[in-house]
Amino acid sequence: MKKVYIAGPEVFFSDGADIIARKGALARQYGFEANSFESGDFPAEKFAFGMAISKANEEVMRGSDFVLANMTPFRGVSADVGTAYEIGFMCALGKDAFAYTNDPRYYDVRLTQDYYAGQVGPAADGMVRGHSDGWMVEDHAMMDNLMLDGGIIARGGLVARAPAGAALPWSDLSVFELALKAARDWYDKAP
Repeated sequence: MKKVYIAGPEVFFSDGADIIARKGALARQYGFEANSFESGDFPAEKFAFGMAISKANEEVMRGSDFVLANMTPFRGVSADVGTAYEIGFMCALGKDAFAYTNDPRYYDVRLTQDYYAGQVGPAADGMVRGHSDGWMVEDHAMMDNLMLDGGIIARGGLVARAPAGAALPWSDLSVFELALKAARDWYDKAP
């Protein structure tokens, strides 16, 4: 049974334990084992606690066959930064990667609408830039930064997205399930 590292910011949610448990149950239905570390004796001091959790997560990732990451924008217009690290870590290890987002909008649309409140336009260099800071609005028809989508897709994975026009709540696992199905199909075809 392939081990999946389920990445995402759900640990921060008040109902996160429930969402994580539901994801683990769905993973089992698709023939995967949700791989995670067991709670243990972690130091009480904040910095030491953080280091212990980081180390434990990296050990679990090393022992997993692939990552399935929640790239739904978290605290901004982009995926959770910890989740982005986990995607990159798994890709660097040569592991398979899949992801999903409950926000159907491409990254450039979120930047334009949510960050710049529509205040963007073509600049002298031909790039679309924010009026407030002059920063380029990346448009690669991807769900997030090109390195995240690119790393996943280059390994044969996909970034599943909510249906156009329907931003789904965090607790909706229908798009997570699409990514699980893609992973199962990928492994069913593997030699």
